[in-house]
Amino acid sequence: MAEIGTQISKASRLLENNELVAIPTETVYGLAGNALEPLALAKIYTTKDRPSFDPLITHVTNIADASALVHTFPALAQKLAEQFWPGPLTLLLPKREHIPDVLTSGLDKMAIRVPNHPMSLNLLKQIRFPLAAPSANPFGYVSPTTAAHVDQQLGAKISYILDGGPAHIGLESTIVSIEEEVIYVHRLGGIDIEMLRTFGEVNVLPHTKSHPDAPGQLDSHYAPRKKIIIGDLELLLLKYSDMKTGILSFSKIYPHPNKSIALSPDGDVHEAAEHLFSALRTLDAEDIDLILGEYVPQKGIGRAINDRLKRASFI
Repeated sequence: MAEIGTQISKASRLLENNELVAIPTETVYGLAGNALEPLALAKIYTTKDRPSFDPLITHVTNIADASALVHTFPALAQKLAEQFWPGPLTLLLPKREHIPDVLTSGLDKMAIRVPNHPMSLNLLKQIRFPLAAPSANPFGYVSPTTAAHVDQQLGAKISYILDGGPAHIGLESTIVSIEEEVIYVHRLGGIDIEMLRTFGEVNVLPHTKSHPDAPGQLDSHYAPRKKIIIGDLELLLLKYSDMKTGILSFSKIYPHPNKSIALSPDGDVHEAAEHLFSALRTLDAEDIDLILGEYVPQKGIGRAINDRLKRASFI
């Protein structure tokens, strides 16, 4: 398995040698490599078994570093960056010619953000290049929110995991583009739509079956190995009473012969987001046939939680 530690200097040396390092962010753990080096980028795709048509997100230290990688930085995008960076907002911006096509899956725009985690920001300041860092898990599976999650899934394929503690948001970043002063949301995430609407009109784009124009847009994604069904838990428990099931509820505690997890007994959607992926991993490891779940209130970050639940259960 991989070595887990807190040595930023060791992580930087590995990255400078085109090796991959798992890094902590406020959203989930990322599988990081040099965003400007095709060899490192190819290793990311291979290690994750990620299809080459699904682009990667680039991580930088500040707006100035992001500006050096793109042709234009629209005024509205600049305002969003000033408000939400460092933080869980990814901007799609037109890339410069020196940006490798493999980073963006051949698309003209690159996905870029500033992570809000002191360890990763310190790492980015030590190295001379931005980091491509999709979630540090096999493609399509539940995203990792701790160093241990990364080690369980990719520990045999990478040498070092930078341990920054549990991710405190627990869901990936919100991805947006700006077109004619309209904010288009390509992926729901850690930034609420209501927060974006204070800056102008917002349109949420649908998922796709193939060839996305931004990371994290595929219909089926963030899924456990076991089948998951989302709906009215009371009815689902009756319907599947003859099967060994686990329960993933929002706040209600269910007495159940098998594993039952409430994402937030206090009914807090932010707490639910923080616990979602860890709960899915726990249930996936149980001796059960099926996971039964329910949607959370469709407000704030709850929309992003429901987005992940829907795609985890997509058939």
